[in-house]
Amino acid sequence: MRRGWGIPVRALFGVLRVLAAAAIITAIVGQFAQSWSMVPNRLTFVVNFFSYFTILSNALTAIVLLVGAWYAFTRRGDPYWYNLVRACAVTYMATTLVVYNLLLREVSLDQATTVPWSNEIMHVWAPLYLIVDWVLAPGRRHVEWRRLWTIAIFPIAWAVYSLIRGALVGWYPYPFMNPGQPAGYGGVAVYIIAIAAFILLVGAGIIALSRTPWPHEPDEPAPPAPSDERVGVVA
Repeated sequence: MRRGWGIPVRALFGVLRVLAAAAIITAIVGQFAQSWSMVPNRLTFVVNFFSYFTILSNALTAIVLLVGAWYAFTRRGDPYWYNLVRACAVTYMATTLVVYNLLLREVSLDQATTVPWSNEIMHVWAPLYLIVDWVLAPGRRHVEWRRLWTIAIFPIAWAVYSLIRGALVGWYPYPFMNPGQPAGYGGVAVYIIAIAAFILLVGAGIIALSRTPWPHEPDEPAPPAPSDERVGVVA
């Protein structure tokens, strides 16, 4: 592979991905177990718990990292479909990192007592590792610019689901999504548009990074020369 990025380095990132996925799974399970022991309505709690963008993006990231570890151990480069899903996960986790630290760090959410170490892993350390992995791990391939809208599909679907379900059951995963606040639906719309624009901006940055020449996608074998050229025959 180019620029000294060999198989041992790719395997090292495979190990790091397994460790990061294990940390994320432990953080999700730790928060779930803590909340499960304290909430009165457990069925509602389970649905609410898996309605948080943080939980969904971290769960997706754990799966992406484990799949990526397998590819790191068994292949020189990542397949295109995986590269696109990985770009989505990096975008969502980077968004989680920024939104949490700007809007939610001092806000107490109602999923029972927050587990501090779990909270930091899911909102800070896991996003930071995923960004580093995207920048440095060898085997990454180019993402086409037209895929920016693919990256936006899941956040849009999640926002629509959250608003519809919130209107039906009176519960919203984050305070800024609740139209019961003084600014009403207008304030909700401003937040959602701003976050959607930020997701597109981050997604564009992730795609741009995928197209940088370092570390580049693995060299592909050169196609064989036509048979007439190999024998020096001119048509």
